Amino acid sequence: MAAAFRLVVVVTCALLLASACQGLHVGYYKKTCPRVEHIVRAEVKKFVYKNAGIGAGLIRMLFHDCFVQGCDGSVLLDPTPANPEPEKRSPPNFPSLRGFEVIDAAKDAVERACPGKVSCADIVAFAARDAAYFLSKLKVKIDMPAGRLDGRVSRASEALDNLPPPFFNVSELVAAFAAKGLGAEDMVVLSGAHTVGRSHCSSFVADRLAAPSDINAGFANFLRRRCPANPTPANDPTVNQDFVTPNALDSQYYKNVLGHKVLFASDAALLGSPETAKMVRDNAYIPGWWEDRFKAAFVKMSRVEVKTGKQGEIRKNCRVVNHGHPHRHY
Repeated sequence: MAAAFRLVVVVTCALLLASACQGLHVGYYKKTCPRVEHIVRAEVKKFVYKNAGIGAGLIRMLFHDCFVQGCDGSVLLDPTPANPEPEKRSPPNFPSLRGFEVIDAAKDAVERACPGKVSCADIVAFAARDAAYFLSKLKVKIDMPAGRLDGRVSRASEALDNLPPPFFNVSELVAAFAAKGLGAEDMVVLSGAHTVGRSHCSSFVADRLAAPSDINAGFANFLRRRCPANPTPANDPTVNQDFVTPNALDSQYYKNVLGHKVLFASDAALLGSPETAKMVRDNAYIPGWWEDRFKAAFVKMSRVEVKTGKQGEIRKNCRVVNHGHPHRHY
């Protein structure tokens, strides 16, 4: 386990350092579209204040975008005849990933103000940042760098290959994040986003309720009353990930982990090593500790493998690549 943590320190540092040198900076659109962040925030606010779950979806969308092909808006691309199975149709994303209508609304508003200037990838990053701001009751204030370009490749198979599933143990989680240039603490801190949003029963019943696990017995019975013993696509309810403060982006998640009242095996796995268990305790009990680290880790994640130059474009419509660049899947 110690070797795995040492690996995190040295592995693929270039993934993040390269992106940091590729033009991403705060205030990137100051001259070309000075009101873009205000415009996106206004759209996000309208949706999140109506439904906090949409905000949780936007935060999750950035994570799912950045871990597959980098932070390039590839998760937004719709199926086409040339590529009937893009990322958004992959099991980790479909049908659970939410917030696409917010990105569409924000892109439309931005295009009216600044046609052809702002990438969909940056709108995803801004929207996730704003969702965190509103769900944290304005406590999580993130300076989000911009300058990402939109990708032209989106494969469902790559979502399965790159997104950590809910049954991973701590070593597997550390390795999955290390592959993206993110450390063990980044992994623990970003897992705290599970303090908002909902999960389908099928994501945890088999590992946590139907098999022996460390889940709190009372919490398990609580979940059994809400979930079928064998969820199916036709019968797969959703439940809150955090039953204490379900609509607040806060550090309650870590208290839930310590109390063995979390849904996923990958949540419980954070207690699987002395290093990550200490991080959980610090995040749970030191005021402001998690919020400060979440802001830094969130920005770090938003820099993963960004596209530059001819690798990307600024899409006119976030759901399709621009004319002249057919949406290929190879």
